[in-house]
Amino acid sequence: MNRELIVRSSSDAVDFALLKDGKLTELHKEEDNNNFSVGDIFLAKIRKPVTGLNAAFVNVGYEKDAFLHYHDLGPQLSSMLKFVKNVSTGKLRDYSLKNFPFEKDIDKNGSITDVIKANQSLLVQIVKEPISTKGPRISSELSIAGRYLVMVPFSERVSVSQKIESNDEKNRLKRLVKSIKPKGFGVIIRTVAEGKKVAELDKDLQNLLTKWSAMCKKLYKAPHPYKAMVELNRASSILRDVFNDSFTGIHVNDETLYDQIKDYVQEIAPAKESIVKLYNSSVPIFEKFGIERQIKTSFGRTASMSKGAYLIIEHTEALHVVDVNSGNRSNKAKNQEDTALEVNLLAASEIARQLRLRDMGGIIVVDFIDMTKPEHRRRLFDHLKDEMKDDRAKHKILPPSKFGLIQITRQRVRPEMNIKTSEANPNRGGGEVEAPIVLIDKITSDLEKLLKGPASKNGITLNVHPFIAAYIAQGFPSIRSKWFMEHKKWVKIQPRDAYMYLDYRFKNKDGKTIY
Repeated sequence: MNRELIVRSSSDAVDFALLKDGKLTELHKEEDNNNFSVGDIFLAKIRKPVTGLNAAFVNVGYEKDAFLHYHDLGPQLSSMLKFVKNVSTGKLRDYSLKNFPFEKDIDKNGSITDVIKANQSLLVQIVKEPISTKGPRISSELSIAGRYLVMVPFSERVSVSQKIESNDEKNRLKRLVKSIKPKGFGVIIRTVAEGKKVAELDKDLQNLLTKWSAMCKKLYKAPHPYKAMVELNRASSILRDVFNDSFTGIHVNDETLYDQIKDYVQEIAPAKESIVKLYNSSVPIFEKFGIERQIKTSFGRTASMSKGAYLIIEHTEALHVVDVNSGNRSNKAKNQEDTALEVNLLAASEIARQLRLRDMGGIIVVDFIDMTKPEHRRRLFDHLKDEMKDDRAKHKILPPSKFGLIQITRQRVRPEMNIKTSEANPNRGGGEVEAPIVLIDKITSDLEKLLKGPASKNGITLNVHPFIAAYIAQGFPSIRSKWFMEHKKWVKIQPRDAYMYLDYRFKNKDGKTIY
């Protein structure tokens, strides 16, 4: 499996596209004005605790106060508050925590007003970016992520990623980390640490301790609110979380970003440094790697799959609804049940991709095509779980209901990626229409079905709007030429001035409409 990261830099944003075997699986955008990214740590002040919500509103510099629930305070809140106070006033200059006396854990079922007060200073971390009209969601249980480890200040606990299945490996990693872990810091061992040696883990841990000390130095007499630690830029954070030996290329169109990414890859995987390449061409980088085309065909209300099947994706205030359709797919060699299973398995793969691509969160309800056999429903459920293994967002999938619905909950920490794919209608009357590239895919899909059937024996003429006719027939190789090379049958193109932009018909030599 080949993985590539394509990085496009523009004047006001940087776009990151993650490709798996050439198919777009994730799309991220980092804007210059984004001051609140997941993982950033702020020195902030409590605005006011609210007993009824058992939470507090905290000023982190956003137009709306951040929300801090009691359950997000962390058990060692008292120790952290004492540490922040001593460091901010200059009473404490040793940031290692090895000689710092810990306070008693707070009651896990306590009240917010018992542990914090208005105008109190504390360190908080962004766990959910501002979405819609809501301010950021924050936690005062801090975690600093590295390549192999996540360090948790004011803790002694060592835990291992559940995705590491071998108990022997889990025990080995726990034993190694406990031998190098400094007092006062807990550690979460990440999935990518599997098989790593103690020297690599220790180097990662020392880097995290250095970041912690550098942050603490900034707290002395710092204003409120103050961004004390910035999460890695999006390119580095993506690489930190997903980079593995299957990566075959990282292509960047900006020299400064290229240098940053190359330095980071050299640090985490020196043997892979050569796969980082600076892209220099007159063809835009997203065009070159087919990303623009995939964006046009993947976003929007309808998402096409192969052989005529498609998804309809609807968004409401409370949830997302996905409807699976087989389209006009015909498969005479199989019965209806087998066809339904085939389409559903195809749809499960595309849904897993769409959730990551659009970064959809909350509740997702999927209406698959009804299947009567329990073994088929089980196979679909297992396949969907397997396809979502690579999804870094926390998620849970419920088995199919008796109505054929599958419910998914997926963590939402950033605003959903929403890209407009429609374009202005060139016909008189205004309005918007689907992007031409989507229409071409539909025409190609319908044509493939006709060319495989008896209707193509007497020739096929495509009647279509003049703009689309020109797009299909011109250039070398033209789209029509590609049809000929693939199917060995020539399709005649007939421009029709009376047709609307999206209209098309397939006719035989007698002028009779066959589709």
